[in-house]
Amino acid sequence: MEINKTITTSQGEINSVSWSQQLADWMARKWIGIFAIAMGLYIGLPFLAPFLLESGWSGAANAIYWIYSFQCHQLPQRSFFLFGPKVMYSLSEIRSAWQETTNPMVLRQFIGNPAMGWKVAWSDRMVYMYASTLFFGLLWWASRRGRKPLPWWGLVLSLLPMFVDGTTHFLSDLAGFGQGFRYTNLWLANLTQHAFSQTFYSGHALGSFNSWMRLISGVLFGFGVVWFGFPYVNEWFKETARLARGRDRHEETQPW
Repeated sequence: MEINKTITTSQGEINSVSWSQQLADWMARKWIGIFAIAMGLYIGLPFLAPFLLESGWSGAANAIYWIYSFQCHQLPQRSFFLFGPKVMYSLSEIRSAWQETTNPMVLRQFIGNPAMGWKVAWSDRMVYMYASTLFFGLLWWASRRGRKPLPWWGLVLSLLPMFVDGTTHFLSDLAGFGQGFRYTNLWLANLTQHAFSQTFYSGHALGSFNSWMRLISGVLFGFGVVWFGFPYVNEWFKETARLARGRDRHEETQPW
């Protein structure tokens, strides 16, 4: 039996509001808050792992690395480090501290050490993708009135840089880490006539071309997903609330 809540309107009329309608109305108003909390936790856990390691809670930290290993390659040369002298390390630095290998399954096992700090359980691209989704989600909600959804071609354009960057990285890595065309970026150095330093062209460190491309493509991903999808999500919650109100009015007129 469905439980109803009786309320009095300003005109003195008595209306029966079902709990399902109250829930639908509440979700229509608060879903963005639930999203923000859930996404904040989802983003925060990879950063919690280094804090746990620094505090000696290796078991809990390793559990986080394991859970997020199914969602990310966790390659240390493309990840942030906390509690160390540098935010990111080159492949050669990682190999010197870990093993002389280019095997991604071996490299990803390196989580850091007290001298270098501890690896965030996500790569920098994953951080940019999901952090920008949270940021643009809150920005969209604050400015949503009167805004139309991003057209489908806008979504495609916002996802295209990540597709190109990710695909070329994958093809480059087939030649071996530290050897592919996206590691040296000689094509870009020749194109720009070596206008920038060698550290900009080579590797994945913070401030390099590869790092900038992961940042830009990740932010565009978050922007496109939010500005295309969130208007439809919001409308779905609003429509669900309208249907719940309509169903309740229909049930009130039935001769039970």
